[in-house]
Amino acid sequence: MLGLKLPTDPRWVNIVEMNIDDILTDHAFCEQKAASTAISLIVSFPEYTELVQEMIALVKEEISHFKLVHDKIIARGNTLGYDRKDLYVNKLLQFFPKGGSRTTQLVHRLLYAALIEARSCERFRLLSKELEDPELRTFYHNLMVSEANHYTMFLKFARKYGDEEEVNTKWNDLLSYEAEIMKDLGKDQTIHG
Repeated sequence: MLGLKLPTDPRWVNIVEMNIDDILTDHAFCEQKAASTAISLIVSFPEYTELVQEMIALVKEEISHFKLVHDKIIARGNTLGYDRKDLYVNKLLQFFPKGGSRTTQLVHRLLYAALIEARSCERFRLLSKELEDPELRTFYHNLMVSEANHYTMFLKFARKYGDEEEVNTKWNDLLSYEAEIMKDLGKDQTIHG
């Protein structure tokens, strides 16, 4: 359903199991960054009323997810750690050239967001099936459902605001590029790494 061209190696869950506190901190910051992305889209493209309305709802949802993850961290007797660079996202953002029309910039940002949400959804699905902790399995199952909706929403907007055929070509090319990135990832205690 997600269209990802290279699934996560299931052994990544073993890394998660051994480093769950690090994963939860990384996950919390991923949720915060997702909220920031939605705010950035509102600030950068205020003339797209339907997009703005959806991004307002997304900000609320992502911040609520941040709180859920933060609450998990506290319940485990920990505090929120420090944010680390997201190598996956940094590499992904190198795919499209800088510049272009406002519409092109919007489409590229929407495609990046869709792919990040799709990969998060795929990772959460894996955690919901493979983690030993039943509470965390349920937690990640519920988040997986939300991430799937986010992925499709961003892709829908990219197709709405850009030329659909061109957007589909860019999406497919981005998926292939992401698969190459993923060959070197899946070895760290991060949501995307």
